[in-house]
Amino acid sequence: MDIKAKKTILVAEDDKFYANVYRRKLELEGYNVVVAENGEIALKLIKVKAPDLILLDLIMPVMDGFAVLKQLQKDQDLANIKIIVLSNLGQDEDIEKAKALGASEYIIKSNLSINELVDKIKL
Repeated sequence: MDIKAKKTILVAEDDKFYANVYRRKLELEGYNVVVAENGEIALKLIKVKAPDLILLDLIMPVMDGFAVLKQLQKDQDLANIKIIVLSNLGQDEDIEKAKALGASEYIIKSNLSINELVDKIKL
């Protein structure tokens, strides 16, 4: 695969197990993967790396996923990045709030295998 053709995915996930599983699988699929363990680091990396896609957990230390979504919406250069929320929060109000803040998709982690996630990503 041509290096320039590689898409970059930022994984904002504080759970090291999930972060490593996502990173390894997505790298095997040919993506460049950047991992951030909290929302504050995620925002800094998003501004520097300009990822093609963000996989965003909602419950993270320092800054949660909702705050990250709000910050991204304020920045015209970042507001159009595709965001898939991966969370264990399954309440309708959480899903609606995330989508209202710009998430294109909301996936409950426990309901999805890594292979299903890769199929949903396919950049």
